[in-house]
Amino acid sequence: MTELAASSGPLPKKSFREVWLITTGHALTHWYPATFYLLLPLIGNELGLSYVQIGSILTTQAVCGALSNIPGGLIVDSVGRKGLLMALSLFWIGAPYLLMGFSYDYWLLLTCAALVGIGNNLWHPTAIPLLAQRFPERKGLAVSIHGMGGNVGDALAPFVAGALLAYLTWREVVVINVIPGVLMAVVLLTLLGRMQSGPHAAAGGKPARRSLLDVLRGFRLLLGNRTLLFICASSVFRSMTYGGLMTFLPIYLARELHYSPLWIGACMAALQIAGFIAAPIAGHLSDKVGRRQIIMSSMGMTAAIIVFMIFAGGSEAFVYFIAFLGFFLFSIRAVMQAWLLDTTPPNMGGSSIGLLFAIQALGSSIGPLACGLIADRYGLLATFYFLVATIIVANFFIFFTPVGAPHRYAPSPAE
Repeated sequence: MTELAASSGPLPKKSFREVWLITTGHALTHWYPATFYLLLPLIGNELGLSYVQIGSILTTQAVCGALSNIPGGLIVDSVGRKGLLMALSLFWIGAPYLLMGFSYDYWLLLTCAALVGIGNNLWHPTAIPLLAQRFPERKGLAVSIHGMGGNVGDALAPFVAGALLAYLTWREVVVINVIPGVLMAVVLLTLLGRMQSGPHAAAGGKPARRSLLDVLRGFRLLLGNRTLLFICASSVFRSMTYGGLMTFLPIYLARELHYSPLWIGACMAALQIAGFIAAPIAGHLSDKVGRRQIIMSSMGMTAAIIVFMIFAGGSEAFVYFIAFLGFFLFSIRAVMQAWLLDTTPPNMGGSSIGLLFAIQALGSSIGPLACGLIADRYGLLATFYFLVATIIVANFFIFFTPVGAPHRYAPSPAE
């Protein structure tokens, strides 16, 4: 079990076409939720929903998504049909949104939101380990490109939906919005539907069956993997930084710097664009010089930039640091995923990614709440001290993360 994944022999060189295909599918998994944020106020007005009911729809989606991460990863490792599961995930996300377009009942909306949360979190435990196994020598780059797809979906969907809403009702937009996802699901099913993950391919090309009980035994062993646990612990604190920043940076820009919504949107877009540019660079470098160096240097720069932002205070210099912050903070998410898969048995990749995303959801939920408590007591700028502390703690976990045997299953450098 401690043998390298490459020990079974060199894999044939793969075309990066698969990466772009799967990345496009990933963009669509983000497209639906990003559109829904824009439609939700219109839905609330038409159905006469209270603010609590509107908020509960998103809360239900997030909670069901978080709870489904680990079971979804276990199912992925048990089934092994990655192409089929990715197509199923896209369909599973699109179908409930389509049903919302014909719904006039709050409880049906809530049910659909729960289904979307589950389907959306089936994608990552499927796609990320598949890319890591198909491109073991370029794992960081492949996973980083996949992450860029999510950024593209998040950025483009509101613009397209906003343009359509100028001419159509929200119900018509929902129906039209489902079409690209359904078409992409058919493409994935056609081109990748028979694709098996490496460990599921037995001699002669036939799939090796694994029971859910076998996967559960493997998951128990995963929980004893100290390298994996340290990476997950670091990810909790990094997610706290991310969640707190995304919640309170716009608030700080609005209340302390008195920026208009347009300029706040531009600042947040700069944050995302910088991360979009940095992700493949960080992924490629991590394949060449090692995961630890890239993660630690990026986290260190993140802490330094937030400190500069604190000293800049209410001046315009505060805004100039935002893009630099996005460049370093957003660039390492895929690198951490690649390192996690370096230390995971090839047949347990889905379970490890599911565990990581569940842990990240925990951190993302704690960060905004903690920042809110600090802001109420000490002021908005004090929240940035908390963000510095969380990213430093995340970096400490990376510094002490054990590497090498017995927890190495891939030839890519971890150090």
